[in-house]
Amino acid sequence: MFSVDYRLAPEHRFPSAQDDAFDSLAWLRNESTAFGVDPARIAVGGDSAGGTLAAASAIHARDRGWPLALQLLIYPGVSSHQDSDSYRRFASGYLLDAQTVQWFFAQTLRDERDRLDWRFAPLRASDLRGVAPAWIAGAEYDPLIDENRAYAERLREAGVPVRFVQYDGMIHSFFQHAGFVQAARRAHRDACAALREAFGHPEAGQ
Repeated sequence: MFSVDYRLAPEHRFPSAQDDAFDSLAWLRNESTAFGVDPARIAVGGDSAGGTLAAASAIHARDRGWPLALQLLIYPGVSSHQDSDSYRRFASGYLLDAQTVQWFFAQTLRDERDRLDWRFAPLRASDLRGVAPAWIAGAEYDPLIDENRAYAERLREAGVPVRFVQYDGMIHSFFQHAGFVQAARRAHRDACAALREAFGHPEAGQ
């Protein structure tokens, strides 16, 4: 597994993190032989902002003809504007609140035009046909849950194999707490199963 230590805002604003993610994927493909990696069996994944970068990287890979086995997206931010019903319902009191999200974006975006760029908001991509199969995890009480569902639907409409799993009772960032949250442990098992299947080893570790 390779982890990308991408540049962070506000010192490095959009699209610095996206460029780092894309460049890291290109580097891994170019150096795959040295690491014993099959370039046709690479997956991208991440949670929250990392999920955004993974989704954007999958589109980037499609555009360059690079095959990916899977995009593993854990409550990714994929929308350009935070105006969904779930943002209104879970605007405060559920860890990730609307005010904090807007603060994050104020540190990241150069100006409002960046919101319209698919690299920031993959839901804005005009065409999702041919991107990698997706496994998407959403949390029931997450402001992002509606855009997670919407992205899964966009992928299905584009003919992309996708599985969307909602973890009931959970909030944003729950995936990080597998040490003491049963649903997070289940999500880890589900994610591992999705990767095994994508890599052609569905029975491994069972």
